[in-house]
Formats: sequence, structure tokens, C-alpha cells
Amino acid sequence: MNKEELKAMVAQMLRDMGQPTGSTAPAPSSAPSHSDGAVDDLSKIDLRKQYLVENPANGPVFLALKAKTPARIGVGRAGARYKTVTLLRFRADHAAAQDSVFSQVPESFYRSNDLVYVKTRCEDKDEYLTRPDLGRRFDEKNQAIIKETCGQHPKVLLVIGDGLSSAAIEANAMDCARAIRQGLSAYGIELGKTLFVQYCRVGASDHIGSLTDAELVCMLVGERPGLVTAESMSAYLTYNPRIGVPESARTVVSNIHRQGTPAVEAGAHIASLIRQMLEKKCSGVAFRQGVGQ
Repeated sequence: MNKEELKAMVAQMLRDMGQPTGSTAPAPSSAPSHSDGAVDDLSKIDLRKQYLVENPANGPVFLALKAKTPARIGVGRAGARYKTVTLLRFRADHAAAQDSVFSQVPESFYRSNDLVYVKTRCEDKDEYLTRPDLGRRFDEKNQAIIKETCGQHPKVLLVIGDGLSSAAIEANAMDCARAIRQGLSAYGIELGKTLFVQYCRVGASDHIGSLTDAELVCMLVGERPGLVTAESMSAYLTYNPRIGVPESARTVVSNIHRQGTPAVEAGAHIASLIRQMLEKKCSGVAFRQGVGQ
């Protein structure tokens, strides 16, 4: 069997895996083939709308359940195995997650968005993945850039770090950052320049806090991608950040992506949290418990 015949066979199998006759559930998203035998991107199928169980007893109810989660449920089976479309989607999502971890945020991203570039002590992506400690600190050259850019005693600093998902930053960071800036401006809080940190761990915000004596640092960072999405970003808010601050002192807004909390909505929420933290002079567990100063 040659390559073209294999493509045609896979395409036919995917077409055959549409909702079977007699099912009470709506037809799932399909992955039709093109005239050249290529198959559409399976990762574009919304898993919440895809239901592959043949002849379900109560398909509409199960489909309503699936609409609430992108988890891989209701995928059906072929004998004792997953269906081909399920296996191919799994492999596509796994590949997207790997690509997001190992790829870099392009230079054009931080240049076109007027972000000030700094880099942690990591020299490359391999060192970043194997030495988390180096991703939390800056060398003297980058420390000088941070001090010059941010000054001393800023009320709020906004930092964008690539983290473990470059795709998350490219997809969400700027929309979220603009919403944060706009929200804070409405509260009478003005932000200065935004830093972009390459090879960034969350703890880099603590070093930035120590260097600038910032009252609060908000860091947007790409999270470890999974099989649901490779574009999930989180915001870490730390009041009075310093090297050695406990993780319990951070407030986290997670799952910022198009299938979770949209970036603009998250930005408005983060701006509100920042205002409250400045008033209560705390973040993390103390903020949740309302025991600020």
C-alpha cells in the first residue's frame, strides 16, 4: 500500500466514524479529506461536541454532559481498542503539547508589542527544562536592565514570561495584558513598561521584586501544556515579592485560554484582584482569608 492509498483509507475511516445510523445523539464534528487525499487538522474538532458511542441508550444526555468538559469521554471503541479518530486526536494533542514546550516565543512578539526583553540565567531551552533554579534568577546584565526599566518602588509591575508554553503566551498574553492595563487605569493605577522574560519560572518575579522593591508583581506565564490545550496561561500575583517568599503567598488565576477563561475576561478579573491586594496589602492565603494588614 503506497502513501496515497494509506491517506485515502484513513480519510474514509474518519468519514465512516461519523455518528452511526440509529444514534440518538447529534452527529459529531468530522474530519473530511481534501481532494488531494490530505486530512483536516483533527485538533480543530471540539471534543465537547464529539460523541462516538454507537447506538447510545441516552445520547443527548451524555452529549449535554460532554458539553461541560473537554475530557475524553464518550469516545466509543472498535472492539477492545480506541477508534482511529480518537487515537489520532490523542497523538495530535500530544504533539502540540511537545511543540509548545520546546518552541520559542519569537523575537517579533516582544519587539512588536513594545516589551522590554530580559533573560534568566538559562542559556537555552534544554537548560531551562533541566535547571528550574536558573529560571528564577538574573545575571548582572539583566538585573541592570530590570532596574533601569522598572525603577525603584513601583506600585505594580506587569511581567510576561514564556514559561512552559510559548503557544500560550502568543495566544493570550497581550489581550490579557491590555485588559489588565485598562482595568488598573480605571482604578487610577498606572503601569510602566512591561517586561518579557525568556526562560522564565514563576520565581523570577521574586527576584524582580527584590531588585525593584515593587509593591506587587503580576506575572503572566505559559503553563505546562496538556492534552486538552497547549495554550493555557496563568497569572501569578505576589504582594511584596522577595526572594524566598513562600508559594502560599501567591494568588493564581489559571486556565486562561479560549476553552477556559478568555484572556480579556481574565485580565479584567486580575485588575480587580490587584486593586484589592493593594488595599489589603497581601496576596495568597492571607488574601483569601482576609487577614491583610
